[in-house]
Amino acid sequence: MAAVINAVNAVLLPTDGSDRALAGAKRGVDLAAVAGADVHVLSVIDTSELETITSVLGADGDSEQAALEADAETAVNAVARMAQERAPELDVTTTTERGTPFSTIERYVDAAEIDMIAMGTKGRTGLKRVALGSVTENVLRTVAVPVLAVPPEASTEPLSPDRTENVLLPTDGSDGAAVAVDWGIGLAGAFDAMVHALYSADTSRLQQATEPETLLRKLEDVGQNALESVREQAVADGVSVTGTVASGPPARVILTYADDNEIDLIVIGTHGRAGMERHLIGSVTENVVRNADVPVVCVPMGAD
Repeated sequence: MAAVINAVNAVLLPTDGSDRALAGAKRGVDLAAVAGADVHVLSVIDTSELETITSVLGADGDSEQAALEADAETAVNAVARMAQERAPELDVTTTTERGTPFSTIERYVDAAEIDMIAMGTKGRTGLKRVALGSVTENVLRTVAVPVLAVPPEASTEPLSPDRTENVLLPTDGSDGAAVAVDWGIGLAGAFDAMVHALYSADTSRLQQATEPETLLRKLEDVGQNALESVREQAVADGVSVTGTVASGPPARVILTYADDNEIDLIVIGTHGRAGMERHLIGSVTENVVRNADVPVVCVPMGAD
C-alpha cells in the first residue's frame, strides 16, 4: 500500500554514539529517503548516570556531567552529518534531552509526531543477557509506531529500490498481523521488492492434541487462508508475492526462511502496547529480533 510509506513524514533516529546506533541510523535514513520524510536525531543523557556522578563526586562531578552532555551533542551531530551525506534533500533536526532513554524516546515520538523509529540492537549475546534493560526492547514495548530494529550482523547494503529485493512478511491471519501486512506490502512496493508471505503451523500445539493430524490440517487450512488474503492485497497493490505454509516453531521457521531465501527485510506484527508489556518475553517477535541477521520492522497493532 503506497499510502503506508507516503504517510511516513518523520523518522526518529535515537543514538548513543555507538557503532550499533549508527548502523540503525543508516537504515533509518534509507527509509526516510524512500518516504521523503524528515529525520529527527535524538540522544538522551541518562539521568541515572548523572545522579550517580552527583552522589559519588558531588560538585567535583560537574566536569563529568559536562562530558556526558558533550558526548550526546557529538553523537547527534555525527548522525546528522551521515544523514546529510547520504540524503542531502532531507531535513534533519537534532536534539539532546535528559531522562530515562526509552521513556524519553516515547515522549519525543508523541511530541514530534514521529511515524517510525530506526534503532540498532546489541545483537544476540547482548539481548539475551540484558533483555529487560535493552533500550531497543523497552522502546518496542512502549511506542505505538513501527520500529526498525537493525542487528549488528545485518548487511551494510542500504535499504533501497536497487538493493532490496525480498521482504519477508510472517502472518497468522490475526488483526495484529493485518496491520503488519499493510506495512510489509507498502514497504515492498516502495522498494519494488517481492513479498514472501509466510505462515507457520506451530507444531508445538500438536503435542497436546488428541487428533494431531486433524489439527495440523486445520492449521494448514488457516495458513492458506491467511496467505490468500496477503496475495489478494499484494496483487491489488501491484506487488509481486509468493506464499508458503511451513511447520514448526514460528520464530525458528521465520529465521530459517530468511536465511534460505536471501531476505533483505522482515516485517512482523507485535501485540501493541498492552500486549507487548505482558507478552514480549518469549514472543515470536522478540525471538526474531534477537536472532535475525537482517533488519526487522516491528509493527504494533496501534500503528496507523
